Amino acid sequence: MLQICSVLLILAVTCAGPAASDDDPAPRLRQGSHQSEEAGRKQLEEYASTFDSAPQWQKRAANIRQQILRGAGLDPMPARPPIVPIIHDRRIYDGYSVESIAIETVPGFYLTGSIYRPTEGDGPFPGVLSPHGHSRGEAGGRKRDQNQIRSAVLARMGAVVIGYDMVGFGDSLLAGWKHEHPKLLPLQTFNSIRMLDYLVSREDVDAERIGITGSSGGGTQSFLLTAIDDRITVSVPVVMVSAHFFGGCDCESGHPIHVSAHHDTNNAEIAALAAPRPMMLISCGDDWTQNTDQVEFPYAQRVYRLLGVEEKVENLHLAGEKHDYGSSKRQGAYTFLAKHLGIDTDGHLGTDGSFDESFVTQETWQRMRVFDEKRPWPSDALAPNSDVVFPTKQSDSN
Repeated sequence: MLQICSVLLILAVTCAGPAASDDDPAPRLRQGSHQSEEAGRKQLEEYASTFDSAPQWQKRAANIRQQILRGAGLDPMPARPPIVPIIHDRRIYDGYSVESIAIETVPGFYLTGSIYRPTEGDGPFPGVLSPHGHSRGEAGGRKRDQNQIRSAVLARMGAVVIGYDMVGFGDSLLAGWKHEHPKLLPLQTFNSIRMLDYLVSREDVDAERIGITGSSGGGTQSFLLTAIDDRITVSVPVVMVSAHFFGGCDCESGHPIHVSAHHDTNNAEIAALAAPRPMMLISCGDDWTQNTDQVEFPYAQRVYRLLGVEEKVENLHLAGEKHDYGSSKRQGAYTFLAKHLGIDTDGHLGTDGSFDESFVTQETWQRMRVFDEKRPWPSDALAPNSDVVFPTKQSDSN
């Protein structure tokens, strides 16, 4: 398997060179640190040379969106029937509540997560999707303290927040699913689309005010969903957007979403597809985002400038920090999300002007679980690691 991956990486196209043809025996993938930092910088320069006006960028952006969906195996888009959520076990905390949720995204696959909601008011509130990264074990995933904290704080501020599991994490990990699957990228991306479908369908959510934020692998999910779904109105990808690093997991780069016979792109440009919607890139000095303030952010600025909305893109660069979604990163995200989602921050700031996080109750994994011995998985749930079948619109109507 390692030899096959190595061959694919060698074959992968660098910079803006020749693209793969449709009849290639194997897709050309860009994975991990596929190219040097300098190659990533030059690649963005080459991309920038292909457009010099808003219409030219919009034409390029539309093609990239189409090819991402095509490369991910989501073109045509699978059927998306009405969602009947499984929701239970409401827990009341200081100014917010948490409920367990599962939705069936494709026949037999149940996506699990947690809903955080304000305890005051009836809404409609802004909605926020909160995907997580690749932190492993029971202390990782959506249980990780930094994920619980940001979800709780945003909920208490006045948003409906949903943190949901990657494949092979959380409830699905305990059921036996692994984070290695031939359809990992399309399944996980479609899971995000379906959780967004559910979020905007809620009566207490304002579908015109929808944000997404996550770090690392959750950052990839954030900018990828934003790129292909314009229902996301504010995006904050954290410690992930890079011109030279393409994601180290198949859920980020295991399908040919970056290069084909019809397109050539990288994650910095995919993130820029958020334009003209507000986006904040949060970066640090200890990972592949160490040059964001000098490389990736200026590219995004140019795109936003061409569209006349340069003020809607920001970069919080923390050169002395590491790869996480730590306190200072969360503070920046709270400010940006509140500003662009119309959240009133009155009463949520401490004496030092920062957002209060002291009230958050850290839940145990046992409490966060959606399915357990008392609440078993639905009888039609797929066996762990079995194939998933994306229903077509035609078959769904039969």
